[in-house]
Amino acid sequence: MAGKCPFDGFGEARAKGPVLPARLDGDTIPMILRNKDVRRAARDWKTYSSDAPFRVPIPSEEHLRSIRQLPIETDPPEHGAWRALIEPFFNQPKEPDYAARIEELIDTSLDEALAVDSLEIVWEFALPLQSRALTHLLKMPESEADLWISWGTHVFDKDDENQRGSVLDIYLEEAVEKAAREPGEDIFSVLLQSKFQGRPLTKEEVIGFGNLAFAGGRDTVIASISALLGYLARHPDALEWLREDEKRIVPAVEEIFRTTSPITHIGRVCPVDTNVHGVEVPADGRVSLSWASANFDENVFDHPEEVHLDRKPNPHVAFGSGHHSCIGAPHARLILRTLARRLCAKVARMEILEESPLTEERPDYERRISYSLLKLRFSART
Repeated sequence: MAGKCPFDGFGEARAKGPVLPARLDGDTIPMILRNKDVRRAARDWKTYSSDAPFRVPIPSEEHLRSIRQLPIETDPPEHGAWRALIEPFFNQPKEPDYAARIEELIDTSLDEALAVDSLEIVWEFALPLQSRALTHLLKMPESEADLWISWGTHVFDKDDENQRGSVLDIYLEEAVEKAAREPGEDIFSVLLQSKFQGRPLTKEEVIGFGNLAFAGGRDTVIASISALLGYLARHPDALEWLREDEKRIVPAVEEIFRTTSPITHIGRVCPVDTNVHGVEVPADGRVSLSWASANFDENVFDHPEEVHLDRKPNPHVAFGSGHHSCIGAPHARLILRTLARRLCAKVARMEILEESPLTEERPDYERRISYSLLKLRFSART
């Protein structure tokens, strides 16, 4: 089961060499492009460090936030200890009760989609669905999702300094203060009652966890949901193929993650002068690990420009690799697998009425990620 995929933006660069010196953040940052090299760098935290507040994302976020994101902007062994504090929340998708709540959310979303003549997927389906699912992940009241939906697909806009970042900062400040006054089972309350290396967490550290949960856990899942629905709408035979055997859903979803690769790359900092595949990086200079390029590496994936829903093996790095692999991966996988399964049960077909691609344009590359707008008409199974 195959279809064309327009999402790779690094094919020519990979053919020329393992690194693309890209103009990013007002500097030239070498992007590591090939799958094995990216994986190797992700494991080598001593050479490629994440202990660099605000500089792990590319573009950097010094002007968007004042607090270190935890646990992503730390290195082992501290990283493992920070991560352990929130793992009980992010392991919930493995629990049957949690999976049932996500299925209920998805059934409601699909029923609403089937009840109208058309529906815009990014803003009216994926954003509300992930926002409501996130309340369950963080054990927050579902009513909080209405506010999160009002923020749009990004908690802050990197092209609009401080506007969105200040909204998130204010929200997190108030959420942590409320948890201190009225402790419950939510993530902020639990973190305030937790200890790191024998001491209580500071308010800023608790906010740092929250900042990452919202900054990294929204637009990525929204893009993946939109990509799945867009692909199945464009390829109705693929939906029928999945319907024939639900065991096909798991590899199909992994292929959607591979080809969508919502996060293009992530930054690392070299503590000392480092030769990165022939490119000299000075001490405190940055390197990019390009997940998106690695997911289309011709040396690892046969016909990487094609979507093969039955692709096995599929060693993609859409969720990163190594110590800092995405802690939210089980949540994202549960949502897309459940959505695919409930589509098979409820939806006969989907028709694309209008679409606009979501693209990332930089001086040295351009890649498609998912959709900025996708309007569909759903038809129910009879």
